[in-house]
Amino acid sequence: MSARIASARSIALLGLEGYGVDVEAHVGRGLVTFTLVGLPDASLREAKDRVRSALQAIECEVLDAHITVNLSPAGLPKSGSGFDLAIAAAILKAAEAIHPQAFADTILLAELGLDGGLRPIKGTLPAVAAAKQIGAKRIIVAAASAAEASLVADIEVLGFDHLADVVVWAGGRASKPQLLDPAPMRPQSSTTYRQAPDLADVRGQDTAIDALEVAAAGGHHLFLIGEPGAGKTMLASRLPSILPPLEEAVALQTTAIHSLAGILPQDSSLIRTPPFQAPHHSMTIPALIGGGSGIAAPGAVSLAHGGVLFLDEAAEFSPSVLDSLRQPLEERFVTIHRSKASARYPSAFQLVLASNPCPCGHGGRACRCTSMQRRRYASRLSGPLLDRIDITIAMRQPTKADLRFSRQRFSAEVRKRVEEARARGARRLKDTGWKMNSELPGAWIRHSSGIPERFIEALDRAVDEGIVTMRGADRVLRLMWTLADLHERPLPNDEDLARALMLRNGGLNAN
Repeated sequence: MSARIASARSIALLGLEGYGVDVEAHVGRGLVTFTLVGLPDASLREAKDRVRSALQAIECEVLDAHITVNLSPAGLPKSGSGFDLAIAAAILKAAEAIHPQAFADTILLAELGLDGGLRPIKGTLPAVAAAKQIGAKRIIVAAASAAEASLVADIEVLGFDHLADVVVWAGGRASKPQLLDPAPMRPQSSTTYRQAPDLADVRGQDTAIDALEVAAAGGHHLFLIGEPGAGKTMLASRLPSILPPLEEAVALQTTAIHSLAGILPQDSSLIRTPPFQAPHHSMTIPALIGGGSGIAAPGAVSLAHGGVLFLDEAAEFSPSVLDSLRQPLEERFVTIHRSKASARYPSAFQLVLASNPCPCGHGGRACRCTSMQRRRYASRLSGPLLDRIDITIAMRQPTKADLRFSRQRFSAEVRKRVEEARARGARRLKDTGWKMNSELPGAWIRHSSGIPERFIEALDRAVDEGIVTMRGADRVLRLMWTLADLHERPLPNDEDLARALMLRNGGLNAN
C-alpha cells in the first residue's frame, strides 16, 4: 500500500470565536500506529482510541497501517471531542474507502462513540456560525445536535446517528447504514418565551416594585437591602418577567454561550427570555467570571448575558469574588487569559444584589449585633462595587395594611410600560450606537444629551458636598432619563432629579 494523504475540515473554538481546522491524515506502510499531532488537549488525544474503535465497528479495513493525523494550524489550541468525525473522515479518504472529493465545502463536527454512533458536543451553535463565516456550504453533525445547528441560517445542516450513515452518504460502503438520504434540517422557531414567575405574586412592596420597573426600563443595577421575609428574593426573581424578549443578535449570543457551557435546553430553540443566574454565595472567581483548566469556560456573568445576575445574601460572598464584578459591570464583556490562548465572552447583564442589614438580619431595634459586627458585615460590600449600583432600595416586611392596600401589578402590564420606555429611549439614541440609558457615558449625557444645564450644576454641587460620587452623579443622570422615558417626557424635570437621587441613595420602603 502506497502512502496517501487526505484531509477534512472541522472547527476549533476559543471562547465564542471559531477557527477552521484542516484535519490531515496520512495512511501508509510501516509499524501499525496511530499518531495525533497539532496541539491537541487531553480529550482530543483520546480521539485516536474512539476513532479506531468506531472504524472497526463499521468494518472499514484501514487500521492495519501507519496512521498520522495532523490538526492544522498546529499553533492553534484545540480541545474537545468534536474533531472525531473529521479525523475518521480524513482517514477514510486517505485509505480510499470514500471518494477523494467527499466532504468538499463541508465541516464535520461530532464526537464518535466506540460503536460508531455520533454524539452531540458542546458549542455546536458557535461552531456552526464560524463554519458559515469561513465559507462552508454544509455542516455534518450528530442528529441530536441538528436542531441547534439549524438555528444558523444560510448553511445546510445534515444530522446523522452513526458513522456508517456518513460513509454511505459520502459514497462509501459500511456495515451499519441507517439513513442513506438525510433531509436537511429546517431552521427552528425562535419565538419561544418561557414563562417566568409573575410580579403579581409580590404584595405590599409598592415602592420596591416601582424601583424594579425603573431598573428594567433603563437596564440599571439594583441593590435590595432588608430583613428576612421582606421579599427581596421574590422580587428579584420576577425581574426577567418584566424585561422585553431578547433581540436577535443578543439571543444568538446568549444561546451560543449556553451551548458552549453545555446547558442549552433540549428543545434547542433560540433563547428569547432574558436568562436569570442566581449562584450560591460559596462560588469562586472562575465560576463567576469564567475560567477553568484549558480553554476558559464561560462564567455566571456571561451565562447571564442579556438578562439578570442575582447575588442573594451578597454579604456572604467572598469580597474578592464580589470585586471581580467591577470590570464586567463597566466593560460589559470579560477576557480570560490562559497560557495558550485567550477567550472573550460578552457579559452585558443587570446585577441585582440582595442582603440583610446585619448578621442577625433584623436591623433596627430588634438587632442583636454589636456595632463592630455590623460594620464588618457592611464592609464586605466594597465602596467601588456599590458605586456601580444605580438603585438602592431598603425593604421591610410588609404590614397587614401594606398587604391590604397595595395594588396588584401583573408582569404583562409592567413589561408593556418597560417596552414602551425602552422604545422611546432607543428612538432618542438611534444615532448614537447605544440602546439603553444604562449604557450612556457620563460625558455624553452631560454635553450631548440635551439635559438642562441646571441639573448638571446641581449634581456637581452634590459631588462637592459628598452626597454622591462623580460616578454616582452620572448614574443619577442615567436614572433621570429613564424616569423621563417612563413618564413620556422629552426631557427630565425636577421631579425626575429628586426621584433619581432617592433611588440612588436608597430609602425606607414605606410604600
